[in-house]
Amino acid sequence: MLWKTLLLLLFYYSAHATVNYKWSRAMLYPAAQRLKRSSAAFLNPVLQNSLEDVVLLYEFLLAELDIDKGQRISIKDEELASLRKAAEFDTICNEVIPKSITEIRRLSSRLSSYPRVLKKEDFERTVLTMVYTAYRAAQSQGHQKDTWAESFVNLYKALKHDLMFPYNKQSS
Repeated sequence: MLWKTLLLLLFYYSAHATVNYKWSRAMLYPAAQRLKRSSAAFLNPVLQNSLEDVVLLYEFLLAELDIDKGQRISIKDEELASLRKAAEFDTICNEVIPKSITEIRRLSSRLSSYPRVLKKEDFERTVLTMVYTAYRAAQSQGHQKDTWAESFVNLYKALKHDLMFPYNKQSS
């Protein structure tokens, strides 16, 4: 019995150690790793490639977002919504980030045990998930509000841990 357990643990460790980084990243946001319908390329949009893109993302969030009953997110400002980056923002918000409380809790759990610093696209998606979660908490009442608020706090803790990750490793 002990040998079987050790063998199983060794197999698990071996499989876990040989997982390709691409696949471990796909576990955080599986929708970002699916194929585009129109080509054989992966759908993996990233908004922030420069400081101007960061400022534009901030403008998108300040311009007020509209979230319809189907949980589709759109930018209310028509001028901003017509920009090329707005289409990428739309894809990330409506195709990549999780929308259900179950998916968001699963993401929080994965983030809490994530062994390294997040890639910029994963950090960006986590921030956008946090924005969505804050919106849902503000729109909910009672137990649902508490559930969304708890998920928001868990995402915040994961992002804070990610930002402090290099400093946490030095103090160990």
